[in-house]
Amino acid sequence: MESRCVILDIGGVLEITPRTGWLEQWDERLGLPAGSANQQLDDVWRAGAVGTISETEVRAEVGARLGLDVMQVESFMADLWEEYLGTPNVELIEYVRGLRSRCRLGILSNSFVGARELETAMYQFDELVEQILYSHEIGVCKPDPRAFEMTRARLEVRAADCLFIDDYNVNVEAARAAGMQAHLFEDNERTFARIAAHLGGTASLDNPHEAVSQLDELVRDSG
Repeated sequence: MESRCVILDIGGVLEITPRTGWLEQWDERLGLPAGSANQQLDDVWRAGAVGTISETEVRAEVGARLGLDVMQVESFMADLWEEYLGTPNVELIEYVRGLRSRCRLGILSNSFVGARELETAMYQFDELVEQILYSHEIGVCKPDPRAFEMTRARLEVRAADCLFIDDYNVNVEAARAAGMQAHLFEDNERTFARIAAHLGGTASLDNPHEAVSQLDELVRDSG
């Protein structure tokens, strides 16, 4: 197998995750000032992102801080996961599935405790790529450079051979600083072209603007 590697984010890339406004709706339902629920749970969100709190503890904190009973807590968590999981980016997932014989494949995701079980059940990402690194399991979030080093090491590839794809520019820049090539996800078409270029293909000549954009990105990656 080629030493080239493609590493993808989940939310906003492999999953389509528009905001649902669920936290604002809970503020209204509980008669709280706008932003109150999020603020009261800020440290819970941060702990869940790096795995220093369990799912059971998350539920307990939600109930205690917002004054919710057991059924309300379950409803709150269901709303959280509905936005978090979104819907599958089917076109990109199928494209990545077709790459499995051509390159190493991995996922690096800022996550929340419980994400692996739910995403595996819904989307089978464990069958799509060789390694999945969730922030709540490795204990660090992007853009921490340790997250990119852990991913590179787990996949047993050189940083320079990796193309990292994320929908947040701060993470894209952090991947480049870690020695990887990187692409800001904006749509599937440009992402397909960037992956093809990374694996030795060419930009579509039917879209010269895309070709120029891709060339500019390749220059940035090599600089």
